[in-house]
Parts: sequence; structure tokens; C-alpha cells
Amino acid sequence: MANTFQVDVVSPEETVWSGTATFLLAKTPEGELGIMANHEPLMGSLVTGAVIVEAEDGARTTIGVHGGFLQVLDNQVTLITDRAQITAGGREEARQVAEQLAAESETSEEAPAAEPEA
Repeated sequence: MANTFQVDVVSPEETVWSGTATFLLAKTPEGELGIMANHEPLMGSLVTGAVIVEAEDGARTTIGVHGGFLQVLDNQVTLITDRAQITAGGREEARQVAEQLAAESETSEEAPAAEPEA
């Protein structure tokens, strides 16, 4: 039996995925980062792309992520994301979903704020 660790992927709206995993793959500005149980503590930023979580039961979950941070500490991995969504497909579909989430975020940031009525 493989060693496991707790994973929580959260966005401002919800907990996107939470469970026990044997492996996690995320994309940072420096490149892809693979995490297994007993990984050294670290913090890093996430870039728009796919996150792959291999659960304890062997199921693989692919999540499209737009921005955020990753923390590894005491066999607990927490991804705090700007936007995230589980995808049904693989890595390429997750990347496309992440890019769509990024575009939606940019659009909502560019929208002018509503003027209060006097």
C-alpha cells in the first residue's frame, strides 16, 4: 500500500476536491511539481493549467486551475486557487478549462463597477 497524504483544493466559492491521495501534479512558474507523501514543506504559486490528483483508491481526478498558491506541510497539501473546476477529460481538457476560467476572470475584472444610485 502506497503512502498517502491529505489534499484540499479550494476556491473562493467552494472546496473543489478534498481527500486522501498518493500523488499530486501541479504547474508552477518554475515548471511541473510532483508531490508524494512525506514531501518536504514548501509554498509556491500556481499558474493556469491542469492539476492531477491520484486518490488513495487509484482514481485520477483532473482539475483545471487558474492561479493561486500551493502549500505542503506535514503530509497535507492545500491548493488555494483563484478559480478551479474538475474536468471529465484528461490534462488537455483541464488546461482548456483553466484557460477559460482565466478569461472569465479577466472579463469580470474589466467590467465597470455599477454606479450607486443617488
